[in-house]
Amino acid sequence: MKKALTCFIMTMFLFSAVGCSANAENNNTLESSQTQQRDENAELLQSQMPKEGDEIAVIQTNKGEIRMQFFAEQAPKAVENFKTHAKEGYFDGLIFHRVINNFMIQGGDPTGTGTGGESIWQKDFEDEPSDELYFFRGAVAMANRGPNTNGSQFFIVQNNAVSEQILQTIKQSKTTQEDGDNMGIYLGEKFISINQMKNAFTDKSIDYYEQNGGSIELENVFSGSVYTIFGQVYSGLDTVDTIAVTQTDTSDKPVEDIIIEKITIEPYHANE
Repeated sequence: MKKALTCFIMTMFLFSAVGCSANAENNNTLESSQTQQRDENAELLQSQMPKEGDEIAVIQTNKGEIRMQFFAEQAPKAVENFKTHAKEGYFDGLIFHRVINNFMIQGGDPTGTGTGGESIWQKDFEDEPSDELYFFRGAVAMANRGPNTNGSQFFIVQNNAVSEQILQTIKQSKTTQEDGDNMGIYLGEKFISINQMKNAFTDKSIDYYEQNGGSIELENVFSGSVYTIFGQVYSGLDTVDTIAVTQTDTSDKPVEDIIIEKITIEPYHANE
């Protein structure tokens, strides 16, 4: 019999899927793929600044500038796709068509509806999940409409806080001596075991979530979905926040267009 962790029974965990469909639905629902424990000694890539000369993206919007680094080793196809699109001017003049404050901002669709966009290969490409990356505030990931349906749409995680209850539950899972397979939490009707949570987070990642925020609900262990993280905003989160608080309609589309004026790929220089 499966038992819930004492004092931490979660019956509901609300979040919005990051999809490419007009009605914002996403059928990218897979069973948790986090079966091996993450390396507790690994450094958090997303907490580090780019190295001198690394290629970065400079996103110019009508609300300000955003700068992001890439994780080509962890997500080679997603990085190649984004860089090539940027160099060819694919994103120039497009809008952030979906904006949800305390969650994320989404763009990269030439139609501006959430239904369009394609990869540089003119077909969907596969997901590239990585045990080294998390949905921290500032993470840049591919939006999709289901498994292995990546095209041109991307989103930037904006949430600057994580539920204290969720964090405490994860921390408790890391220290409990109880049966790791048969004790855990319920998210709606879904049971997540202690071992699944232990495997999904390192102590460093929990601390980073606690200090910097993010959309922890997008982690595969909770959502059952896969979104490829391929970059991290290291400068311009104030611009992301400005975009996030813009007025939107019932479909989360900004009433005033938030325009990606241009995205350039440039070498990183620490003195800039």
